[in-house]
Parts: sequence; C-alpha cells; structure tokens
Amino acid sequence: MAESSPALWSWQLTALGRAVVTAEARLLAECCDDVFGLELLQVGAWGRERELVRSSRVRRQTVIASHAAGGQTPDIVASAAVLPICSGSIDAVLLPHSLEVEPDPGAVLREAERVLVGEGQLIIFGFRPWSPWGLRAAASRSGYPPGFRRLLSERRLRDWLVLLGFEVSLVKYYLHVLPAEPKGDPGRSALGMLRRGLFNPLPAGGYLIRARKRVYAPTPLRMRRRDHAPLLGTLVNPSV
Repeated sequence: MAESSPALWSWQLTALGRAVVTAEARLLAECCDDVFGLELLQVGAWGRERELVRSSRVRRQTVIASHAAGGQTPDIVASAAVLPICSGSIDAVLLPHSLEVEPDPGAVLREAERVLVGEGQLIIFGFRPWSPWGLRAAASRSGYPPGFRRLLSERRLRDWLVLLGFEVSLVKYYLHVLPAEPKGDPGRSALGMLRRGLFNPLPAGGYLIRARKRVYAPTPLRMRRRDHAPLLGTLVNPSV
C-alpha cells in the first residue's frame, strides 16, 4: 500500500513534509474544536505518533492502518476498505489522505459511513488536482507526495458524500505555497500554508472537508378520517 511505503514516510520527514503535517494538525484542531464523543478513528498512517489527533476532544483515539509506518504503529492493522469495527460505534472518523492512496476510495467511504453513529462526523484531508500540488503529482512518475497519483477534487468528493447520506458542513482550503522545500523552521512554514496572503497568494493545494452523517426519522402517516353521511335518527340521508 502506498500509505506505508518507505518513500512516502521519508517524504514526511523532509522539511516540506513536516510543515504539511504540522499545518494539517493545526487546521484540524481549529476546525474540529467542537467535535466531541467517546471514539475517534483515524484510518491511515499519516504523521508521527497520533500527531493529528493529539488535540482532539474525543475521549479515545484509535489509529488503524494496513501496515505500520516508520513513525506510527497503528492500534489495529487492517484494510481501510474492510474495517473490523462494529457498525454505528464511532463518533468521528478521520481520513488523512487515505482516499488518495487506497485502490477503492468508494469502499473506504462506505466503511466510514457504516461505523459512524448517527450524526457522527467525518473529516477528510485531500490534495486538489487543479493546483500546483496536483500538477506536480500528475507530472511525477511516482506521484507527489510519493504514491499520490490519483487526487480527488473536493467537488467530486462532496457528490459522493451526498449519495452516502452525509451533509457537508465545512470546507477549508490550505497549502497556499508551491510544493517546494521551505526555508527555515517547519513550524513557521506551516503557518504560512494555512492562510492566503501577500507572501503566499497561490491557489490552495489542499482541502479539509467535514461532513455529518444524517439520520432521517421516518415520518408517520396520518390516517384520513372518512366523511360519514349525516344521520337522521338511525337512518342515513337518502341521496338524490
């Protein structure tokens, strides 16, 4: 699997990779400050040991991945398309670029929908195809980051989510920089990736989508009252 490839893990250790993961951790903490519950599931190894979910307000965090990556040992080793999790038992699911490295992203989304409780939250990170990051991924023989050849646009992903019964509540864009090694501290570079400004005017290279699993209660049907013919004593009025 691409998510556990040594090349991808080596990229995450570069200054650019560290800045991207740091920016995503800050963006997640900012956009999901009101996500509560008992169980959060991160599907896919991304970043160092629980780096993305460290600031989560969900009581317990579990990482599941197909293989152990260099900087993260998953709690459960399993395929993202077949999660060994009970249906309707997870309050929030995080997919950090998991759809871009899995051969069947639709199956991953269906599994995320299955394990979520009603009104549960789904958070997805992705790279935009029509951006400097997407163009570099398309031009690179091995993809960029390594293994990221098929990128999903946020519009296409929103359509899939609606079909699965989700309601998209938030879309945030980030990575307003070129996919090139930054100079200086990765933490300071991460701040520039989150906001578009004078020194980072480029179109966003990444997006965060947050969606809620909607549960619609069936509407009870009301029985119509039949119009009874008026009675005269115990006799029905004769018709004309």
